[in-house]
Amino acid sequence: MATYRDNPYGAFNFIVSLGNGTESETVGGFSDCSGLGREVNYSEYRNGNEPFNTVRKVPNTYKSDDITLKRGLVGSLELFEWLKNVGDGAHEPRLVTITLLDEARNAVASWELRNAQPKKWTGPTLAAKGGGEVAMEELSLVCEECTYK
Repeated sequence: MATYRDNPYGAFNFIVSLGNGTESETVGGFSDCSGLGREVNYSEYRNGNEPFNTVRKVPNTYKSDDITLKRGLVGSLELFEWLKNVGDGAHEPRLVTITLLDEARNAVASWELRNAQPKKWTGPTLAAKGGGEVAMEELSLVCEECTYK
């Protein structure tokens, strides 16, 4: 699905689908998505008869970074309940898909988070100082693999 063009895409137009079992459903808009990343671990190895006096870097396991989603508090308890269920011992990994859209709302790139699970939910900061700020909630996810499509 990755689509090449000369001008970079804006980072403001995306959708998040929180899979539930085999189906993936969009559960409201998020204003921020951060932490998409993947890191490869390397082992150092050297044979005793190597002609160079240095170690080789041998790739082995890899890991995906934690992903953070933020959105305005809309009254839905789904994110909090998912975290609560996992904390109570339920095994509820999901396939989470984050899709970047172009200006015409066509999908141009996506990231799949395999076996994503909630790690932390943070509620809004409330202050009675009369500001016009939005009450925000934040969900941190862990996953076994982040794949770019």
